[in-house]
Amino acid sequence: MSDLLIKAPVTYELLRKNRFLLRFPSDLGIQEWWVASCSRPGITQNSVEIPFLNTSNYVIGRYNWEEINVTLRDPIGPSASQAVMEWVRLHSESATGRQGYAVAYKRDLILEMLDPTGTAVSQWIIKEAMITSAKFSELDYSGDDIATVELTLRPFYCILAF
Repeated sequence: MSDLLIKAPVTYELLRKNRFLLRFPSDLGIQEWWVASCSRPGITQNSVEIPFLNTSNYVIGRYNWEEINVTLRDPIGPSASQAVMEWVRLHSESATGRQGYAVAYKRDLILEMLDPTGTAVSQWIIKEAMITSAKFSELDYSGDDIATVELTLRPFYCILAF
């Protein structure tokens, strides 16, 4: 019975959900410490059926990188809301109705997972991310929660560098 308990490799350190940094390009003005939570990249791959006689075989079809959800804390100054809106305006400007070129609003992001000493042990390169949704948190007189900005980002593709 005691042999069952020894099978777990206790010499290995596991990644922790609270040890990460999401780095935005400096021209956006979105600071790393604003990030309260972030989802890691995910991919969905379609399967294509190849029917033959009374059976089927399958091969990989098209794939899509899933949207990434990011929650930012919203300090008074510098304002996360203002920085996010500046990035949104590169996509679409509501005052004029104009939209920007993809080369102007798509940005590469870096998501790093850290070890206990703060060294990056896993790095995702999120290529050509664009904002598909920006939601500024609800306000409520009965609470004292921190104001946040919730972003939904659509990457073109992602690379797990290490």
